[in-house]
Amino acid sequence: MTTAADLAKKIKDEDIAYVDIRFTDPRGKLQHVTALGDLCDEEWFEDGWMFDGSSIAGWKSIDKSDMKLIVDPKSAYLDPFYAEKTLAVHCTVHEPDTGEIYERDPRGTAVKAEKYLVDSGIGDVSYWGPEAEFFVFDDVRFKVDINKVAYEVDAMDASWSTDAEYEMGNMGHRPGLKGGYFPVNPTDAGQDLRGEMLSTMKRIGMKVDKHHHEVASCQHELGLIFGTLTDQGDHLQKYKYVIHNVAHAYGKSATFMPKPIKGDNGTGMHVNQSIWKDGKPLFAGSGYADLSDEALYYIGGVLKHAKALNAFTNPSTNSYKRLIPGFEAPVLLAYSAANRSASVRIPWTDSPKAKRIETRFPDPSCNPYLAFSALLMAGLDGIKNKIHPGEAADKDLYDLPPEELAGIPTVCGSLREAMSELEADHEFLLAGGVFTKDQIEGYMDLKWEEIYNYEHTPHPIEYAMYYSC
Repeated sequence: MTTAADLAKKIKDEDIAYVDIRFTDPRGKLQHVTALGDLCDEEWFEDGWMFDGSSIAGWKSIDKSDMKLIVDPKSAYLDPFYAEKTLAVHCTVHEPDTGEIYERDPRGTAVKAEKYLVDSGIGDVSYWGPEAEFFVFDDVRFKVDINKVAYEVDAMDASWSTDAEYEMGNMGHRPGLKGGYFPVNPTDAGQDLRGEMLSTMKRIGMKVDKHHHEVASCQHELGLIFGTLTDQGDHLQKYKYVIHNVAHAYGKSATFMPKPIKGDNGTGMHVNQSIWKDGKPLFAGSGYADLSDEALYYIGGVLKHAKALNAFTNPSTNSYKRLIPGFEAPVLLAYSAANRSASVRIPWTDSPKAKRIETRFPDPSCNPYLAFSALLMAGLDGIKNKIHPGEAADKDLYDLPPEELAGIPTVCGSLREAMSELEADHEFLLAGGVFTKDQIEGYMDLKWEEIYNYEHTPHPIEYAMYYSC
């Protein structure tokens, strides 16, 4: 479906009861409003849906709150979780008086980023392949109050449950600490759950290919096949939506929090990316790891702006509990062929068409539209300014001696640092009007709220360390 007429015809022909209009807020959370299918004719889709933008954190003030949702017909799919037959469709947010994309709309930013790539003359299309991990628990409880700050998670297949007493008995088969990659069942108890998640994604038109248990206890991953920037942003939102809801139907809880448990691997989202021009892969060449100069410059741009990128690719205070040495997290800003300890990896392939780079520091707490757009803008800045990334790091970076390690820059150590880096380094994002200063300032305001909440709240570990001081 590519037009409003296509949508209207489908609703009528298939007797669809409702249309679920979806958009993404600045933090990356999917929002929705549902309209009766009978009302949704071709004119309705073309005119758009008015809503109150002042009710979305980080958007309009109440005196200038009118905004319009314009659907993207090709994003439509039948929602598999509603009792009534419902067509879900993703939208961009527009200013009703001018018809222009609202500058703080994340999906609109992705649309502008794709246009900027074409306008730059560097490429015609970019392809994106995120690998988003997640955790699944059976029980989740947390409390943040004036006199209590606590959380507890539990799962029958968790490494810590070997001595738990269950009514049906404890079968004993479960992965140990960092032992989840990837034994067969019954040690891997998530096979059927992941299988239903993947088949549900396929039924709603997503391109998927695999699923497996990940390294950490209770950690999993499904495989998304690459797509264009805005479409892949849509698909990652669908990915999260399906995983949350299938887990919920199983009586379980899924989370994309980067570090929900202490002492085991955290959740990342490696992002594969490439650019094509005139039907040919721009990143394929005869240089290091069969890369082109453009690919190396793209890497140079990503590494140069990595700390500012962290504000979008690692946007939670929890993100920086994952980005620490010792848990396979890529904290060192270096690049390498195949070396998974580097922040940018060049996966092996024998086909020039599959030549790509993999940025390994992002995590799935991000807003995908903003994260992908920011990565693209950093890479294009590298190509435009011929920013060479220097020599590749083909050693195991986790085992480098201190004197060598001292010469390699790192990602940010906190969300506070990432915000400071973004404030100092964001001109590359403003090229072509893809991001705007107003958008970046509004986004930073939201993140500073999170930082202050986090920094001003006592932590249980502080009681353990300091109560008796």
